[in-house]
Amino acid sequence: MRHSIALCLTLLLAQPSLYSQTLYTPRNIQEAYKKGTRSPDGRPGPNYWQNKGRYTINITAAPPDRTIRGDEHITYINNSPDTLRAPVIKLILNIHKPGAVRYGLADSTYLTNGIVIDAFSQNGQARPFPSSGAVPTWRPFRLDKPLAPHDSVELTFKWHYQISLESNREGMIDSTTYFLAYFYPRVAVYDDYNGWDRLDFTDQQEFYNDFNDYTLTVTAPKNYIVWATGTLQNPDAVLQPAYAKKLAASMTTDEILHIATKEDLAKQRVTRQNPTNSWVWTANDITDVTANVSDHYVWDASSVIVDDATKRRASVQSAFNDTAKDFHRMVEFGRHALDWLSHKWPGVPYPFPKTTIVQGYADMEYPMMVNDGTNEDPIFSRFVAEHEIAHSWFPFYMGINEARYAFMDEGWATTFELLIGREDLGTERAEGFYKQFRVNGYIYDPSQEEDLPIITPANVLRNAAYGNNAYGKPSLAYLAVKDMLGDDLFRKCLHEYMARWHGKHPIPWDFFYTFNDVAGKNMNWFWTNWFFTNNYIDLAIDKVEGNNVFVTNIGGFAIPFDVVFHYTDGSSDTRHQTPAIWAANEKQAQINIAPAGGKKLLSVELKGGIYVDADISNNSWKAPQ
Repeated sequence: MRHSIALCLTLLLAQPSLYSQTLYTPRNIQEAYKKGTRSPDGRPGPNYWQNKGRYTINITAAPPDRTIRGDEHITYINNSPDTLRAPVIKLILNIHKPGAVRYGLADSTYLTNGIVIDAFSQNGQARPFPSSGAVPTWRPFRLDKPLAPHDSVELTFKWHYQISLESNREGMIDSTTYFLAYFYPRVAVYDDYNGWDRLDFTDQQEFYNDFNDYTLTVTAPKNYIVWATGTLQNPDAVLQPAYAKKLAASMTTDEILHIATKEDLAKQRVTRQNPTNSWVWTANDITDVTANVSDHYVWDASSVIVDDATKRRASVQSAFNDTAKDFHRMVEFGRHALDWLSHKWPGVPYPFPKTTIVQGYADMEYPMMVNDGTNEDPIFSRFVAEHEIAHSWFPFYMGINEARYAFMDEGWATTFELLIGREDLGTERAEGFYKQFRVNGYIYDPSQEEDLPIITPANVLRNAAYGNNAYGKPSLAYLAVKDMLGDDLFRKCLHEYMARWHGKHPIPWDFFYTFNDVAGKNMNWFWTNWFFTNNYIDLAIDKVEGNNVFVTNIGGFAIPFDVVFHYTDGSSDTRHQTPAIWAANEKQAQINIAPAGGKKLLSVELKGGIYVDADISNNSWKAPQ
């Protein structure tokens, strides 16, 4: 009997009920806990696994010819306990095909024939690749031999596509400048809670990729410079000696060096004068690669120390049209962003050897690459660049499923955007930007879509419902946790979450339970309040009675706020309330006034700051005259 009781107790404690008894947990996530791939304390489980690929990719771009040609060899490694029979291949650029489901307009400048597979093989044997599918952006195929656990398969593709004239995240920037992204067939993620990733790419939701090793070779005509994800392996083979020397010097200095100026490019002597040059880049344990090709973009570079313990530097580069005034400061902005984000928030050293900020139009992040538009106001340009560079930690340091849980990366980038902005611009202007772009549109729109729970899978959301659940609302939630725990404990929780899930695929429950575990608090009431409800922001002063102010939480979100007491002698007293005030009763809070020195109360007001109140008409009280 004693043995049975002990066994039952052990099994009970092993279940996620310890931390998740009040959190809705989808059935597939419950199965992950049962299988031991995830743990109820937020750690990867003892049976956690993830698959991996090694990609060798060769592409050729010869602007103004719009045809991009490529071939690749993939070694795909099955680390799962399952036998895989029908892998899924992602063909993201098929979003450009007529008839593809997309959340946006598409005209003749956007539409192409997508990716055309010219040849395909499995383990060295040529095979036909399915020429069509129900969803253009992904396609399953049958393996000749099922892929057993801990085995691998060799896949090769040869393909071509026509670059779009006008796109969003990738495409032709001008007739001789191409930004290449999502340009290669890739094996979709196979994970422990959902199996194969079969989500459509709609050009709104973003991406979910494994951590792979890449060797990328981009062949372009002479006088074309290539910038790409990874470390350039052959600078001396593609650059003239003087320019290779300047690039090398930029890796060890705080000074901003002009690697190739407008005048240099006009002389057509920056690159080696072979008919074509093949630029070779490598990057390991990374989720994607991109490249930019241009014959007239100028090139600036510098570096910055991102890890004080090792004195490790990261290269900061920029490629842009000389006419873009703001981009002449972009390396400066990039250096500042990497320095600040590495040392302050999130306060984890930048994990990659470099970043390159390219003048494009997407305002879009990629591993070690940023594609940003140019702006007349350099302050706004810095604001955008900092947000995109912040994505280096979320989702690229951690392999977040952006397509399904966008708030796990966009919400954090938005949070860091505000925190660095307060230092860059001052609190008032930074919070003005934050409210303008992240909060006001949501809080002043009373439509039902605005109040869908943050946990709602992002792949089923569109427009404002997607934007607010990905950016503003989760950022407010993260900042509320920071306010409630205090900076030191919040930082400890955040760093442990990042350490546990670096290079892995976290899901929201891993985040929630890690914070519970590290903080030593069951905060499921807070996670439920912010992530699993239809709450919004609206407080009201219900009454002032005796020495107490009673505040009603009409909207329901557990927000921090200030109570400002004004006295008849002209003085005032501000008392900050953290979200913990709502822990016992999420609908009403009682704040004691107890003015010092016998002061008489004149009025009371509530101030939420970035927590913009939907109705401020009931946020103040005046004493009867």
